[in-house]
Amino acid sequence: MIHQNKYEKQYFSPSGVTMDWVKRDALEKPPIWCSVDLRDGNQALVIPMSLEEKLDFFKLLCRLGFKEIEIGFPAASETEYTFCRTLIEQNLIPDDVTIQVLTQSREHIIAKTFEAIDGAKHAIVHLYNSTSVAQREQVFRRSKAEIVEIAEFGAKLCRDYKAKAKGKITFEYSPESFTGTEPEFAAEICNKVIDIWQPSAEDKVIINLPVTVSHSMPHVYAAQVEYMCKNLVGRENLIISLHPHNDRGCAVADSELGLLAGGDRVEGTLFGNGERTGNVDIITLALNLYSQGVEPGLDFSNMPEITALYERVTGMHVYERQPYSGKLVFAAFSGSHQDAIAKGMKWREEKGGVWNVPYLPIDPADVGRTYDADVIRINSQSGKGGIGYILESRYKLILPPKMREAFGYHVKGISDHEHRELPPAEVYDIFMRDFVNLAGKVALESDSYLESEQGIKAVVKLAYGGKMREVLADGNGRLDAVSNALKTVIEKDYILDSYTSHALEESSSARAASFVSVRFGGKTYWGAGIHSDIFESSVLALFSAVNRMLADQE
Repeated sequence: MIHQNKYEKQYFSPSGVTMDWVKRDALEKPPIWCSVDLRDGNQALVIPMSLEEKLDFFKLLCRLGFKEIEIGFPAASETEYTFCRTLIEQNLIPDDVTIQVLTQSREHIIAKTFEAIDGAKHAIVHLYNSTSVAQREQVFRRSKAEIVEIAEFGAKLCRDYKAKAKGKITFEYSPESFTGTEPEFAAEICNKVIDIWQPSAEDKVIINLPVTVSHSMPHVYAAQVEYMCKNLVGRENLIISLHPHNDRGCAVADSELGLLAGGDRVEGTLFGNGERTGNVDIITLALNLYSQGVEPGLDFSNMPEITALYERVTGMHVYERQPYSGKLVFAAFSGSHQDAIAKGMKWREEKGGVWNVPYLPIDPADVGRTYDADVIRINSQSGKGGIGYILESRYKLILPPKMREAFGYHVKGISDHEHRELPPAEVYDIFMRDFVNLAGKVALESDSYLESEQGIKAVVKLAYGGKMREVLADGNGRLDAVSNALKTVIEKDYILDSYTSHALEESSSARAASFVSVRFGGKTYWGAGIHSDIFESSVLALFSAVNRMLADQE
């Protein structure tokens, strides 16, 4: 039981905001993306990345399309400093990519930071100091005026170092712990920094508004963002950046509403790695935009490759249900879901148009996933639709609806008994083993046909009960004649119920698949046959169905 007075509201709702942004129902363009995987993400790892691993990750981020990458805190450790120098000295930074470095408002740290970025064509220097009530009172034990002095001191030093720098330097300032700061004070301290840096249309300043710790519902953060947009001096020369953490599980929502409320830029990480519960997951945020028809400007078309590299260099594991990127996020085990997806895919093949397949918010193929391996997953909860879809999409076997249902129950029974998932190849193997070209109690040796007064006379040679038999029988067609010959031998008056067939390939020498059902004793039995001759495939399907019937009767 939570003591009623232990937890209170720890955030500040700003006054004077109109919240007109709530009338907008979607974002129309992507934000400026900044990856902080190599700094915020790296510092949250149990074992931080080595120099080689950071280089691999940096190259991945460049391939994905990030134009701003926070590479570290150069004054924090030798590895961080060396990484920065390696990127610059080995000319590993693409011309259209800007590195970002973090620094506290302390003289020796700022000096080391500018030393680390010497020679960079373009760098963002990210200055921060904490501003929240809790930090002011408990950690620094300083007044608001003293906290402002810290920010001003760092801003002036950065300005002076920038004047001597060779490359292009952009400034960023974060009132760290922004969401626990009074909005009026946050605006005041940011305006003090802005006044020192004097941004212009050609040299904008980034004001970063971090959800260092999430205290509120997302709309409150958005109201705080709106307040800052309206109360910062020279808004037209500012880039408002968002940096949400995920303490309440709301980082994506915070980002989306913060962008609606006026934000221009988002700092986050791949898969949401970061301190405590993590940072905003840029993959989720970007693909949310993509699912609404907005090109995010980042390339996540090979999610398996991205996941593999991320897991290798960070030692982290991408959760199976992580939106868009987890191994199971497109998986459908439920029979009704599988059936709806299979029908939706068929509809799309026939009709085209915008993506609107049931249960799939985006096309899995757009992130490098395959339908039969990643979408339709077979276990004891699966249904005829999914199982039939796998056989059709991967192996070109189009089972009749009733046979698909019978085979579905057969596969589900195996999965249920063995308590495991069945991969597509095993589903196919089960079908071939238990339904196709079966030679059990009765086996076909040869068949030939003559015309007769009744239609067709079949001459069937078969093995039954350990003996070889040759039987003649009439029928209204060849399959009916073979069936009548079979009935004579096995002494079972079953009903030949249905027969369908189709080609498995498109060439003139294509194999054919046939599907036959027989009814006996109130039950229906299915069999399949595959042969280069379409009629012979139907005969083999009949023998398969009859053998399943005989096995069941035993």
